[in-house]
Amino acid sequence: MTTEKRSGGSMSEHRRARLRLEISREAARLFWEQGVAGTSGDQIAQAVGLSTRTIWRHFRSKESCAEPIVMQGVVTLLTVLRSWPRHRSLEEHLDAELSRLRTEAPPVDLADEMLAMKMIRLADTEPALRTAWLMACEQTQQEMCAIIAGRLRRPADDLEVRLHAAASAAVIRVMDEHIGAAILSGADLTEFEDVTALSRRYARVIRTATGGAVGDPVD
Repeated sequence: MTTEKRSGGSMSEHRRARLRLEISREAARLFWEQGVAGTSGDQIAQAVGLSTRTIWRHFRSKESCAEPIVMQGVVTLLTVLRSWPRHRSLEEHLDAELSRLRTEAPPVDLADEMLAMKMIRLADTEPALRTAWLMACEQTQQEMCAIIAGRLRRPADDLEVRLHAAASAAVIRVMDEHIGAAILSGADLTEFEDVTALSRRYARVIRTATGGAVGDPVD
């Protein structure tokens, strides 16, 4: 539970982001347990130990409370892609970095990853949560624009760069939805636990979506 604190100064961006994520965690748990319609802003506030007024200072609606936790679902992959060196293929980089993250502290807690998957799954039947997921996908596309522009040495607003970014973001969205649905349904997860195979799969769909323009080492 979070104790609401009052101060004369403004809240720092870091502290604000942490508070938004904490609110989002509790909202996501309530949405999953009792549905969006069955969850009120008052319940979210009570779960996190804040006033309802504070909730509305940070979020425009109860459904939008899911946005920070949903974004957590793509943080790990984007973190890895941002550090992609030019001399490495996408397969090599994903394999090395995802393997490293398995032995070190990942950028996102497993519990947050699971909550994100639940919200993405719930978005199939909850239009307001679908909006939160699509907003996260839009951010993924913007990030991919910067990554691809850097590799192709072109401006981020170049048409070809934007098309490749849109295609990459779309296949990442479909892969995330597929993996999340499989995990939550209790399916055999062997194919997702093999880091090398999973890295190759992500690299393959990105290569295919971009017509081979994204994936190889570059000079």
